[in-house]
Amino acid sequence: MARFKVGAQFHPQHCSMDDLRAGWREADAMGVDTIWNWDHFFPLYGEDDGPHFESWMQLAAMACDTERAMFGALVTCNSYRNPELLADMARTVDHLSGGRAILGLGAGWFERDYEEYRYEFGTAGDRLRALEASLPRIRSRLANLNPAPIGPLPIMIGGGGERVTLRLVAEHADMWNGFGPPESWAKKNAILDDWCAKIGRDPKAIERTVQIQANDVDDVEGLLEAGAEHLIVGLGYPFDLAGVQRLLDSRD
Repeated sequence: MARFKVGAQFHPQHCSMDDLRAGWREADAMGVDTIWNWDHFFPLYGEDDGPHFESWMQLAAMACDTERAMFGALVTCNSYRNPELLADMARTVDHLSGGRAILGLGAGWFERDYEEYRYEFGTAGDRLRALEASLPRIRSRLANLNPAPIGPLPIMIGGGGERVTLRLVAEHADMWNGFGPPESWAKKNAILDDWCAKIGRDPKAIERTVQIQANDVDDVEGLLEAGAEHLIVGLGYPFDLAGVQRLLDSRD
C-alpha cells in the first residue's frame, strides 16, 4: 500500500470536554499525523440540542494537550469570524502548539448555525464570494503579525465546487479536503489539477486529503490509487480509534 498520512476527526458533539481531550490525546500517542474537529455550534446528527462545543476554543486546548500531531478544524466556517481576527487566532494557537496548527477554511453551509447565531446565511454564491474575499485578507494579516507563526501554518480549503471552490484551492491553499467515493473524489482531484495548470501552480504543492468514515478504513485502496495522500477518519462519540489504528498499521 502506498505511503499516506492518517488523521482523526473528533466530532465535538454528544460528549463531554473530558471525552474529547482523552480522545485526541490517545490519537496523538498512537502516532496519527493530524487531529481535527469541526466548526459548528449544534450537533450535525443525533439529538438536535445535545451537547456541543465551539471549535477554536477546543483547538487551543488541543494545542496544549498534544505533542506531535498537526491539527485544525475540518473546516472553519469563513462566515463566523472576521478574517483578520481568524488569522490572529490561528497564529496564537500555532504558538500554543509549538508550530503545529493548520488553518482549515470553508464557505459554510449549516443554516441553523447562521440563524441562531445571527449571521447572514444568504446564498451559496454569497458565501463563496465572501470566502474568496477573505483569503487574501487572511494571508496579509498572517504576514504582518508580530510575532509570526512558528510553524508553516498551512491553509486547507474544504469543498468540491468545480467552478469556484477548486479554483480558490489552486490559488490559495496548501491542502485540499474532499469526500469519497473514489470515483467522485478522483474527478474533483483532476479538476483541481486543471485549475492549477490554468493559473500556473504546481499541483504537487497542494496536499490531497479525503475524509472517510470509520467503516471505510478497510477499503481505501481506491482513494489512494486516485491520488489521495492523507486519509482523515471521522469519529463520533464514543471515540473508537481501532479503525485509525488499522490504517496506521496497514501504512507502516
